Amino acid sequence: MGMRSVARRNVLRLGRAASAEVRAFWRARPVRPDVVLYESFAGNGMLCNPEAIFRQLLLDPDFAHLTHVWALSDAAAERRFDAEFHGHARVTRVRRGSTAYWRELSTAGWLINNATFPPEFGKRPGQVYLNTWHGTPLKLMGFDMPDGAFESANTLRNFLSADFLLAANEFMGATMYEEAYRLHNIYPGRIIEEGYPRTDRQRVAPGRATDLRRELMRSGVVDTFGKPIVLFAPTWRGSSFSAPEDDLDDLARQAAALQAGLGDRAVVLLKTHQIVHRLAASRPELASILVPNTIPTNVYLGAAAALVTDYSSIFFDYLSTGRPIVFLTPDAGEYRDVRGTYLPLDALPGPVTDDAATAGRLVGRGLEDPVPDERYREWADRFTPHDDGHVTERVIDIVFRNRPEGRRVRPVRRDGRMRLLFYVGGMRSNGITTSALNLLNAIDHERYDVTAIMPLFRSAAARANQLRIPREVRQVFRIGGMNGSKTKHLRRRVDDWKGDPAAPRELAWHETLWDDEWTRVFGAADFDGAVDFSGYSPFWANLILHTPGVPHAIWLHNEMAADRERTVRGRQHLRRPLGLVFRLYRSFDRLVSVSPRLTEINARALGAEIPASRFVTVRNLPDVDRVTAGARLPLATIPTENAPTPEWRAALESGGQAKWFVSVGRLSPEKNHARLLRAFAEVHARHPETRLVIVGGGPLQDALRAQIAGAGLGGAAFLSGAVDNPFAIMARADCFVLSSTYEGQPMVLLEAALCGLPIVTTAFASAADALPSGGIHVVAQDDAALRDGMIAFLRGDVPPSRIDAGEYTAEVLDEFEALVERVPVRARRSR
Repeated sequence: MGMRSVARRNVLRLGRAASAEVRAFWRARPVRPDVVLYESFAGNGMLCNPEAIFRQLLLDPDFAHLTHVWALSDAAAERRFDAEFHGHARVTRVRRGSTAYWRELSTAGWLINNATFPPEFGKRPGQVYLNTWHGTPLKLMGFDMPDGAFESANTLRNFLSADFLLAANEFMGATMYEEAYRLHNIYPGRIIEEGYPRTDRQRVAPGRATDLRRELMRSGVVDTFGKPIVLFAPTWRGSSFSAPEDDLDDLARQAAALQAGLGDRAVVLLKTHQIVHRLAASRPELASILVPNTIPTNVYLGAAAALVTDYSSIFFDYLSTGRPIVFLTPDAGEYRDVRGTYLPLDALPGPVTDDAATAGRLVGRGLEDPVPDERYREWADRFTPHDDGHVTERVIDIVFRNRPEGRRVRPVRRDGRMRLLFYVGGMRSNGITTSALNLLNAIDHERYDVTAIMPLFRSAAARANQLRIPREVRQVFRIGGMNGSKTKHLRRRVDDWKGDPAAPRELAWHETLWDDEWTRVFGAADFDGAVDFSGYSPFWANLILHTPGVPHAIWLHNEMAADRERTVRGRQHLRRPLGLVFRLYRSFDRLVSVSPRLTEINARALGAEIPASRFVTVRNLPDVDRVTAGARLPLATIPTENAPTPEWRAALESGGQAKWFVSVGRLSPEKNHARLLRAFAEVHARHPETRLVIVGGGPLQDALRAQIAGAGLGGAAFLSGAVDNPFAIMARADCFVLSSTYEGQPMVLLEAALCGLPIVTTAFASAADALPSGGIHVVAQDDAALRDGMIAFLRGDVPPSRIDAGEYTAEVLDEFEALVERVPVRARRSR
């Protein structure tokens, strides 16, 4: 099994490499301005708005020069396509994901999609991308969904790449595009609010309606001749497109009860969401009423005498017909709580019921008296005001004829805030993540529009930290990999291996790789400043440096030269990556250290080719509310790996005469917990009532546990492991101790001061200005000095540290504002 798994992975790896080479080849070919590529629902058929636009362009003599290509992935859709267009001189198809698909996606001059192109797609200069989406939203979308930032990563990427976004109405333009997907301020394209072209297809001529019924019968659907069609179109209820959750048994029961309520007055046909159609088609009890996925939904709507739906956006299109709509919502409360809606379910433009048979009876009444009531007309006026049968013509005028005059087309709303892009790192539980989250929480979001870019991580810890990002911050995830030929990437890696990477704007081939990657990730998004807050990755430093036309800053969280030489388990893991980052420092406009002393150290060690003026200081910020709230929580709220209460927690909770020292930090070499344990062993020998708990996880955990045992400190010194709330532990300890060899501005010292703890620390370079008002007992970097500092606390010679959080926060935000708003003109370069 193991060998087969390895072989399978190798085959997949080779397949990805081959696909990357195919994309690279075609992306190097010229864009063909007379080719239009259409894709709908990931290739499920010639459907929705793209289909309506395609048919209008095909018939218009002004566009006889255009060649039309459909990307399809469904065999039934391909058969239907071939039956209509086989041999057509200007119409062809490709299989989605094939070599031919990548040729068309990479070189077609016009791209039209109602959903998303794959993560590997990056729009090229000379291509025009119209994203039509596929419905006015009733249910929450984008960032408004639970975990929406994560789920919407590729959708947001596609929207930012599009030149035009099509909205069915003004509500959709503002609510979905600008707000739910946070496109306000940064999206440079245009929103078209002329209605949906697909609604033109609802105007079905009598002869076409007869043809449709015949086609339904040929596909295995029950005979509908002589009876009105009632279309039952429930929404998809899942929260992730990768895991459909529809209950098909329940769907079958609802359809049967709906037909029973109607009796023989009409025929119920089922239209499912694209994502679950194949599952429904596999069920015999549904297959006979399931309409083919390959026929545009709006054709069915045009032929339907009534519609039954729940939360699906399909009913917005149907409003323009004036025909009856009944809403079947058996799980309204649960759906509202889990997914949520933009509009109240008790104000929908038609009767609402939770019983399918009742819905059938309500439909029957609607068929007898189909005149819309006042609420229906109000909804139609609001959501389908432009659906007059000529929507497609107007959209083509705007996009293909470049005639926006007199049309409803506009830029996104801009509110004048400064637009900042932050790379916040991989969101692991460490000091950099804490610093990033604290800054993002403290920034004045009425003054700054902030975007955080992250890798698409999967670990539980990273996801938990990501969920702490404030709601005001737009989150973008990098998904997929870089485009470009393997030859170029090999050349880039060889240069990196030699320690001589190309500087931004230095080599044309190098620039093409990085500019393409920036565009693939961010589309054409506009920013006013870009920050690499992490500061440890050459890849991300390069990507941030390629943010066009803005100043760039990188954070230096430590004594970077010393950090580069850090050895863990005999290996210097940071030597090569930090060496590459150091080579890029000269291309940044600001190099930001987190304390004044650290700025001096980094400028002296790294600034041989960099003007001293580029080295600046922005100190770290604590999350005052989080520290204060965490300190109040009982220790029992701290989760433990094993069910029994850990010995350290039981002892700390019991109080008594013990004096507790606490240290918080990653168990890695620069923190030098080994020195702390040696010093504590001497303190404990003289003062047996003392205890020590070290909070944190890391690569040296086993070594430190062995050291505790070897020194006979069992029952006196403890490792708690990593915990989400160290403040509950700190608040119950008596003295905070830091034994680091080097640091930046340790966030943990600010947090210890907020907890009112006396602080003893070794004299790393930035220790003197770690707190704004001093108040730290600093000792030399040796065992004896640290021992004596801890004993000084026991004598009462180390008073509690204090910090005026409000005053300090205001000072740091002034430093940040000076950084982002006072940048030399030379930095505002463009591609």
